[in-house]
Amino acid sequence: MTLFDFSGQRVLVVGGSSGIGLAAAQAFVQAGARVTIASRNPSKVQAAAEAIGCTGLVADATADRDVASLAAGHEPWEHVVVSAAQTPTGPVRAMSLPDAHAAMDSKFWGAYRIAKAVPIAPSGSLTFISGFLAVRPNPKMVLQGAINAALDALGRGLALELAPVRVNTVSPGLIETPLWDRADRSAKAAAFAAARSSLPIRRVGRPEDVARAILYLAATGFATGTTVRVDGGGAIA
Repeated sequence: MTLFDFSGQRVLVVGGSSGIGLAAAQAFVQAGARVTIASRNPSKVQAAAEAIGCTGLVADATADRDVASLAAGHEPWEHVVVSAAQTPTGPVRAMSLPDAHAAMDSKFWGAYRIAKAVPIAPSGSLTFISGFLAVRPNPKMVLQGAINAALDALGRGLALELAPVRVNTVSPGLIETPLWDRADRSAKAAAFAAARSSLPIRRVGRPEDVARAILYLAATGFATGTTVRVDGGGAIA
């Protein structure tokens, strides 16, 4: 992925040890950036950092002290990407309130904490990862759609508040990431088969698909306050 040039620029990817975050971190490394990935799992951070040749930090986006550590002792980052999230799924009436609060804390409040505390250079960018459920609700994942919509709105508002820092959101559809390894095999196979038959693109997304959009927004100095969907047409299927 050599279309973009981030030579010497400092990039922080929160949630960069796996999935979309790791793909984005690797793409930034290949584009010449000085990349730091942050994630709460020490072994995963170390393995990912060694694999792609970047710096790794152990930090949990839901912990104020950890988020503060991403600001203390660091010069302002040129680009920050927030991909960290663990959100239990299920119908609203079946999900416990503690699980619902944890999902909101992980994906929305985690991104909010990063935006509030981590310094970004005036010419830099902040990119959130939301999801197409914000515009295409699913009756079994209502909370996830609401969280994604909140992130999209947060990005638009922060584009005004943090200007001239640019703030954008990338909204993926069904992407094959390690999160799917936790799912029942038959359920995963059924979900992927349904996607391949219904999506206009006729395939399931890959982390690299989303990484390209992340780099595009970080590199495009006239893009701010926008949400770019990378969903294979899921929002219109």
